[in-house]
Amino acid sequence: MRIILLGAPGAGKGTQADSIKSKYPIAHISTGDILRANVKAGTELGKNAKVYMDAGKLVPDEVIVGMMEKRLTEADCKEGFMLDGFPRTIAQAEALDKMLAKHAIKLDAVVSLEIDDDTVVSRLTSRRVCRRCGEIYNTAFKPAVKEGVCDKCGGEVIQRDDDKESVIRNRLSVFHAQTAPLIDYYTRKGLLITVDATGGRDAVLKILEKK
Repeated sequence: MRIILLGAPGAGKGTQADSIKSKYPIAHISTGDILRANVKAGTELGKNAKVYMDAGKLVPDEVIVGMMEKRLTEADCKEGFMLDGFPRTIAQAEALDKMLAKHAIKLDAVVSLEIDDDTVVSRLTSRRVCRRCGEIYNTAFKPAVKEGVCDKCGGEVIQRDDDKESVIRNRLSVFHAQTAPLIDYYTRKGLLITVDATGGRDAVLKILEKK
């Protein structure tokens, strides 16, 4: 299984990827996770990417494409993969097509998780994360027992800069302008599957499996 997960920030791509990965032995490749790991480690890529991420802008194509080609040739991708957060633009999609053709890899499906902007803002502004271990909380339905303190490791629980409303609105604007055209791109290729992402984790997974 080789699939792409499309959707606005907060549509649940990471959550659905975890559900799929728990049932199927394929690699989950999240550009967001890879970039944030580099930011935390203070690598040159991370320093460069942080400027764009904090402003809610897309990291330049040449940085992302090079990183993804290296990742897709690693051993754990031989049984399949899910791409989460890539491609984000038509240019990246075209680069991905060339990359996959070069390595004789064929995509099986592109899953578009559909959600409205207000729901995205509500979801992401209530998200919190442990600065030390990365555990994720939500002030609406999964708060830390003690506010600001991680239940697991005692680390500081914070709101990431890219989860603030002004940044989220900008990210959504960028998504609609640059990423949404991918829906038409993959529809023309006969690969697109649309799923209502406003349901819960299990509900969305059931829809995906039926498709």
